[in-house]
Amino acid sequence: MYCRPARQENGDPVTASETAIATAEAYSAHNYHPLPVVVATADGAWLTDVEGRRYLDLLAGYSALNFGHGNRRLVEAAKAQLDRVTLTSRAFHHDRFADFCTGLAELCGMEMVLPMNTGVEAVETAVKTARKWGYRIKGVPDNRAKIVVAAGNFHGRTTTVISFSTDPEARADYGPYTPGFEIVPYGDPTALENALTENTVAVLLEPIQGEAGVLVPPPGYLPTVRRLTRERNVLFIADEIQSGLGRTGRTFACEHEAVVPDMYVLGKALGGGIVPVSAVVSSREILGVFRPGEHGSTFGGNPLACAVALEVIAMLRTGEYQQRATELGEHLHHELGLLSGGGAVEAVRGRGLWAGVDIAPAHGSGRRISEKLMERGVLVKDTHGSTIRIAPPLVITKEDLDWGLDQFRSVLSGR
Repeated sequence: MYCRPARQENGDPVTASETAIATAEAYSAHNYHPLPVVVATADGAWLTDVEGRRYLDLLAGYSALNFGHGNRRLVEAAKAQLDRVTLTSRAFHHDRFADFCTGLAELCGMEMVLPMNTGVEAVETAVKTARKWGYRIKGVPDNRAKIVVAAGNFHGRTTTVISFSTDPEARADYGPYTPGFEIVPYGDPTALENALTENTVAVLLEPIQGEAGVLVPPPGYLPTVRRLTRERNVLFIADEIQSGLGRTGRTFACEHEAVVPDMYVLGKALGGGIVPVSAVVSSREILGVFRPGEHGSTFGGNPLACAVALEVIAMLRTGEYQQRATELGEHLHHELGLLSGGGAVEAVRGRGLWAGVDIAPAHGSGRRISEKLMERGVLVKDTHGSTIRIAPPLVITKEDLDWGLDQFRSVLSGR
């Protein structure tokens, strides 16, 4: 049967993208406000929509795609595992689990791994770990444990995690909130020190705050946090879900100041953009507080996740991606820095292949700038109204990066 194509009010045919977006809007909850692009395929740093238009990806899935779209090593690892076994649950052992835990512990310089799936699951696991350690090891009285966090944080959106968020959009209408957290200004060591008490079990921080606009703390802040937590017998938990695994030019952002936390919280790039993989990595004393049945996840540490993550670990061991993030990151920040004096850009922050660019209000909102870049074939995402986040896959070429930056300049100049 012949079906006449749908048309808009002006008579123009409705595109495949418009149809897909309208259907998604009708049948999915509106918890996101995505740009109006419908991706069909992707390769490396490039995306292609359902109409065949190509876009340069300068977001990389919020750092989940550090190694690019369709990375052959990772895809082949996933395909090979798909033909063998994908899930056993933790009711049984499987032949990829031990290698994954060993490899990730070694990459982190730690002793034990507790695998989960999503980043926020790993943060919840870190919170539970710190509290249990506080009661079992430190001797904090029952139900008195306190965790100190930073204002402007983004650790996920579960009920407990948004309980210590300072973002009104994340918190509104979700109370009552989980107690046991104290919020201090990010980058202020004096405020942090004053918040520590005998009942403090952990300090949970992002070494660089991503969602807040790629905020890098003042030099010496992380070493001071490390010193204070050691002196007060408090765990230092580094949420490296976005900042870790090569993004900033080091395996972990903490390394830029020679800091080793008590616990890493990892996710996003650990799954190579193929499957959700997250983990808490720490010492035997800290993660050894768990006993069977006290915490878990059916899919945590599944064979498919372990196979992909093992390949990610092998790739990071070469140092190639950290080096690319360092070299291309220096170029990125040099070029973005040149924009700061033109009136359109108020500030540029970041480290490695990761930047937050504050747009002057007179030049449009972050959303509007993102839409204009999309029209030119470049995909970024705004945050907090006026900030553009730039985080391309670490495999991007210098030529492609320069082309994307040229489009950014053109948008800002109104050309």
